[in-house]
Amino acid sequence: MRDPDFTLSAGPTMAYPRVLAAQGKQITYHYDPAFLEAFRRTERKVAEILMTKNDVLLMQGEAVLGLEAAARGLVMPGTHVLNLVSGVFGKGMGYWLKDFGAELHELEVPYNDSVDPSDVERYLGEHPEIDLLTVVHSETPSGTLHDLSAIGPIAHAHGVMTIVDCVSSLGGIEFRTDDWQVDIAVAAAQKCLGGPPGITLMSVNDAAWERMRANPSAPRASFLSMLDWKEQWIDGEKFPFTPSVVDMHAIEACCDELLEEGLEASIARHSLAAKACRAGVRAMELELWPRSDEVTADCVTAIAVPDPLTDVQVRGHCRERYGVMISAGQGAGNLVRIGHMGPTASSMYPVAGLAAVGRTFADLGVSVKVGDGLDAALEVLSQTAVRVA
Repeated sequence: MRDPDFTLSAGPTMAYPRVLAAQGKQITYHYDPAFLEAFRRTERKVAEILMTKNDVLLMQGEAVLGLEAAARGLVMPGTHVLNLVSGVFGKGMGYWLKDFGAELHELEVPYNDSVDPSDVERYLGEHPEIDLLTVVHSETPSGTLHDLSAIGPIAHAHGVMTIVDCVSSLGGIEFRTDDWQVDIAVAAAQKCLGGPPGITLMSVNDAAWERMRANPSAPRASFLSMLDWKEQWIDGEKFPFTPSVVDMHAIEACCDELLEEGLEASIARHSLAAKACRAGVRAMELELWPRSDEVTADCVTAIAVPDPLTDVQVRGHCRERYGVMISAGQGAGNLVRIGHMGPTASSMYPVAGLAAVGRTFADLGVSVKVGDGLDAALEVLSQTAVRVA
């Protein structure tokens, strides 16, 4: 089977040309002075994107590695943790926490919604034993978003540390690590940064390091050991093990792409793509999955699949007939998602996604106004001063 013409998935997404070029560089010795300089330089660029003065940790492995490492580092048997659940990844973190011995508390909402910050405030007030909160900023399978600008300070005011999954939001949706008082942020490059999977981008503050050092359950001499990275590389001169040289070149390239564009401009571009896509879905008289725009993430457009169709049918037809790869809901429900992340949150990519998805529904017997949807999306794009190419 040949590759799709358009990868409009929810990530990994298409990469920028300079990222692809960077991955073609010659492999160098990881202790070569040029690579050491590039690694430190990339850490500084990631810190700028995360808007933090905290330590930046670039762990070798997809972001799931970083999330598990952070949870293992802060949790010991008996730790009371409040986990916010609005989708698949939030629910999965709860399974991990229980496995690590945590006393698990959860605030859970339907997977087309997000947890209200006022409920977090109330719950923490009623449960002073909680000292850690875990939350997914942008719940990609559902296309929903938590108000972390409120949740982070609420947790901090209650003396509760935070682990935040910002994998799909970083670079495309506002995320302010320090201003929002996030203790550990876990991100990745294969979403809005338009880079490769394979490396976790993390920020860790001093309080989190202190707690890890005091935790006898925190991994040591392990691929999951954040403390090994802190002691041997961040505060030292040696890597715990050989880093992925090729991936690091690509990470720096996607950071350069974003920083040259400007973080605010990138966020505005992703917002525009999302507005155009949502307007098109509504005009086609299809149903958006999130319950309202207020809880909708700007990195994907999640569309409910009407009965009796399934997401498998829709995705398969869309790819086979129109060459467009979209995503399912990964267990969040019967839905499909058009990704607009990194390079695909620009120009006509959202319109191409709408055209393929709309025509797919029509081919499969759904009454859908494809032309009206494309007109609505183009109208949104034509009414803005944001450059989208």
